[in-house]
Amino acid sequence: MAHFAQLNASSIVQEVIVVNNSDILDPDGNESEAVGVAFCQSLFGADTIWRQTSYNGTFRCNYAGTGFYYDTDLDAFIAPQPFPSWTLNTTTCQWQPPVPMPNDGKPYTWNEGLLRWVAL
Repeated sequence: MAHFAQLNASSIVQEVIVVNNSDILDPDGNESEAVGVAFCQSLFGADTIWRQTSYNGTFRCNYAGTGFYYDTDLDAFIAPQPFPSWTLNTTTCQWQPPVPMPNDGKPYTWNEGLLRWVAL
């Protein structure tokens, strides 16, 4: 099965749908994102915007989710920023805290006001 994310005009994911692999094959029998996009547009309207997403993250960095942003420069789906102090690692397309979480086996939560991890 293939997965396609519908984007709004601001490149925010509105929904993710599952498409049968047979519906994304080109005339030579190869998987084609363009064929999949055309299939999605045939169902939801020619003016809709679609990008294929990978369930296991093998392309476009992350599996798209509702509210994610599609960055055309990075060709990646990016989750919403969890906290204002966190920065985007443009290689992994993951948000990173300004201070790494301690690795001592205890559960922690991020405290944005203190800009540090707090043990639970």
